[in-house]
Amino acid sequence: MLIAALLVNTDNISFHDEATSKKRVIENLSRMLAANTSAATAEKIFQVLLERERLGSTGLGKGVAIPHARVPDLTHTVAAMLTLETPVEFEAADGKPIDIAFGLLVPEDDTEHHLQHLSRLVTLFRDEEICNRIRQAASADAIFELLLSIDED
Repeated sequence: MLIAALLVNTDNISFHDEATSKKRVIENLSRMLAANTSAATAEKIFQVLLERERLGSTGLGKGVAIPHARVPDLTHTVAAMLTLETPVEFEAADGKPIDIAFGLLVPEDDTEHHLQHLSRLVTLFRDEEICNRIRQAASADAIFELLLSIDED
């Protein structure tokens, strides 16, 4: 699975986003995700992402969170990414704030792809070098190019 292909283009990356709380991160991701589907509004996406967070934080650790959910009537996987201007508390596994958030929505009945996408994202974001390269990127374009190059490996 290609991470850059999930994002489609740089419009789905918010570089140095100004969210200052977990709620704002999820709101901003929800708006970006909603722009890529007619299956759900930003408000509905926000609600399903919050419901998922209530089951347990999607804060992976090492400064990364992967808010994700299954959405009824969604026909394809939708993704968006934020890099944060200032790290925010996200109840991550390691207790550290996050500065990278990758939002993922999958069709409600697509369990296999959902698990494949999450597995690939977790593997990617557990790589400290890749995360550092994302943090050091100068723009959304540079992040997208980095993800494209990783996908090619």
